[in-house]
Amino acid sequence: MQLAAASGLMSLVLFLVAVGLLAFLAGGYWMTSRVKYRESPRPRPEEQPHLPPEGPVHEVRQNRESQEVPETPKGGRPLTPYELTNMDTRPSASKERPRWSKGSSGSFGGGGLGAH
Repeated sequence: MQLAAASGLMSLVLFLVAVGLLAFLAGGYWMTSRVKYRESPRPRPEEQPHLPPEGPVHEVRQNRESQEVPETPKGGRPLTPYELTNMDTRPSASKERPRWSKGSSGSFGGGGLGAH
């Protein structure tokens, strides 16, 4: 008889856990709908961005080079990363794409044949 009583208690606990989980999920759905209701409405079609009068903007391809890091003078101490300024880039004079090796993009698993 004790085995049956424990089984009934276990099923009651599982039922209460399931009801609690459903209440938790319903509360999450309710909170999400409240937050979504408070958001600003979607833009109307006339409020959407439009193309500029001169037409679509096209992609510009160029290679960039970084500025050189200043050399440390004899007897001086090197600059720390915090003393360096934001290293700007400038357009490269070379129009050739940098490559690691012929037939490879330089990335690991780039699909090339590799260096054989």
